[in-house]
Amino acid sequence: MEAKCQLKYQRYGRRKVALLLDAIRGKSLYEAGHILRNTPMSACEVVNKAIQSAGANLAVKLGRKIDLKQVWVTACYADQGPMKMLHRVQPGPQGRAMPFKRKMCHITVFVSDVKEAKR
Repeated sequence: MEAKCQLKYQRYGRRKVALLLDAIRGKSLYEAGHILRNTPMSACEVVNKAIQSAGANLAVKLGRKIDLKQVWVTACYADQGPMKMLHRVQPGPQGRAMPFKRKMCHITVFVSDVKEAKR
């Protein structure tokens, strides 16, 4: 069985989050948690929250507690979020205003109790 978690509008760049997701793809939730706890990036907290939530969603679907060593991250990716909502302005040359956009991303994590999921 497979479960999904989506975190939307996270204030991290998509490429930085994608580095973490590449590190945990295909690992068990137990290994992924250890990797994220020992990686010195600020986005680790958000990605760890996403995999824990996906694991909890799977436990609800199955109707029983799950063993973290028997549940795998089958797919995970980060999509670009909107950049128009949070416009900021920095001073530019000759009194101009230069736009500065805040980056956002949407994180999606799929977990499964089968190691080789059909995805």
